[in-house]
Amino acid sequence: MVRVFTGVPPTRAEALAADIETMIRERGLGPGDLIGTLDDLRELSGYGRATVSEAARLLSDRGTAEIRLGRGGGLFVTDPNPVVRLRHTLLTVRSRPTTVADAIAVREALEPLIAADAARHRTKRDIADLRRLLTALGRATSSTDAFMRANSALHERIAEITPNHLARAVYLAMTRYVREQSEHAAPAARPAGYLEHRLAVHTELVEAIIDADPARTQTAVTRHHSPGDPGTTS
Repeated sequence: MVRVFTGVPPTRAEALAADIETMIRERGLGPGDLIGTLDDLRELSGYGRATVSEAARLLSDRGTAEIRLGRGGGLFVTDPNPVVRLRHTLLTVRSRPTTVADAIAVREALEPLIAADAARHRTKRDIADLRRLLTALGRATSSTDAFMRANSALHERIAEITPNHLARAVYLAMTRYVREQSEHAAPAARPAGYLEHRLAVHTELVEAIIDADPARTQTAVTRHHSPGDPGTTS
């Protein structure tokens, strides 16, 4: 398999996924066409089963290909819907001169809608998940890194409640971009009690969503965006 890279992929699976995307273009494959079986791809690439399976999963997440199991199965080209295409486009933001501040601004602009939808549409399962994630956030106040990870998980779960697929795709892409960039940044100095304060802010946001109270939810969002919030642990 000929490898054509536009950069240096961080993992072998991403390198293989890039190869397969190039192969799709070069062969002129369209929706429904067979790219190859997983065994074919292992033989062509020289990679092991785990790497090929992960590359197939990446392509599936991007909406580029789908895995069909059973007889006659393999990896097939898909015709991604607009939301999947948008998500894939947004995920490339890390290679562009986009700043974390830009991503935070987009995310914060969407948060009133995301939170209002969560309060309007949350289910018993959503409530249970939010309480569980809030508990995890409370246990993470001794570590900035752990708090950031727990915080991202909570916000992503809130966003999953909205029936607005477009808003969800953009919000999640921005949240993940901020998280990924923050993981590579030096930890910022925090005043004493800062994480405990942010825990209280998130507790109020979650309780407002659970209570399905629109006014309380919007007040909680406003407090969440209060001055002094560095955004990366929003």
